[in-house]
Amino acid sequence: MAEVSLKGVKKSYGPVTVIEHLDLDIRDREFMVLVGPSGCGKSTALRMIAGLEEITGGTISIGGRVVNDVPPKDRDIAMVFQSYALYPHMTVRENLEFGLKIRKTPRAEMDSRVQEAAEILGITELLDRRPKQLSGGQRQRVAVGRAIVRKPSVFLFDEPLSNLDAKLRVQMRAEISKLQKTLQTTTVYVTHDQVEAMTMGNRIAVMRTGKLQQVGTPLEVYEQPANLFVASFIGTPPMNFIPATLADGGATVAASGFRLPVPPGWRAATGGRDGQKVVLGVRPENIREQAREAGSNGGKAVPITARVEFVEPLGHEVIVHGRIGDDLLVAKVDPHRSPEIGADVQLVIEVDAIHLFDAGTEERLAA
Repeated sequence: MAEVSLKGVKKSYGPVTVIEHLDLDIRDREFMVLVGPSGCGKSTALRMIAGLEEITGGTISIGGRVVNDVPPKDRDIAMVFQSYALYPHMTVRENLEFGLKIRKTPRAEMDSRVQEAAEILGITELLDRRPKQLSGGQRQRVAVGRAIVRKPSVFLFDEPLSNLDAKLRVQMRAEISKLQKTLQTTTVYVTHDQVEAMTMGNRIAVMRTGKLQQVGTPLEVYEQPANLFVASFIGTPPMNFIPATLADGGATVAASGFRLPVPPGWRAATGGRDGQKVVLGVRPENIREQAREAGSNGGKAVPITARVEFVEPLGHEVIVHGRIGDDLLVAKVDPHRSPEIGADVQLVIEVDAIHLFDAGTEERLAA
């Protein structure tokens, strides 16, 4: 069993607190992704799990054992870095063997582990090359292989795909996910890329300025974001945020250029609060062309008219930035009917897919 548990973990550098109070339980064999913008503390949290950073307060446990004072080499973890961290003067085989030699692994077992890892990652033919003779993707496979041969209880990945081009990132995302499912090793993966987080993790933990904002499955975080920050960070393009006011006893929400009925699921959260300032959240995929409304999702939809200010053609779809009243909305429309800048476009908002946040606290209203 290799659960990883952080209880009240704090990290400070002198008077500067990087992580205030981090509570996070990572289950055995789980793929947990720590995601957030640069500087949010996610890499620091990973390095504390690894033992590369001392904690200022709290406890870290791996497999039920408190490891606060345990050196990195004795934590039964393996870490893959963003920079690959391969020894340039060694061959691929020697890089893979290095950690095993330090632990005085018998030669027969070492050869077996290296061969197994090379076959899993498809780098058998590269074993006699040096890192300078490898592509970026091949180097990353070697770095992962060096972790695999250790057969650790926990894999730690620190933004391992950041140095790869877009096409190779997609390929390596799939390979790492497949590898984790095959090996069934507890994995903690750090990234600032929300697409990586959504596609790879069993659960994701969203961080901001050293604080944990929300933990849940990708679908839970996407469909029920805990606050405005999570809602803005998860999803591409980001969610639309419109200042609005509750009206009609909480039965409707009024923005500057339109008014929407509040879905029944939100009525308990909004009932009787006329005049309360809220932020209405609508994802671009839930604002569609009126012509497509009948076949969209069967839910209630309210028509709006927006003046097109900017158009982003992506091939499979078109992102339209349109103004309605005082607000700018982003919508996804059919690429075969791309509107022109300055034209009016008829759209519908899928009411059942809206989100409501308190304008003061920025927290999601309990629905």
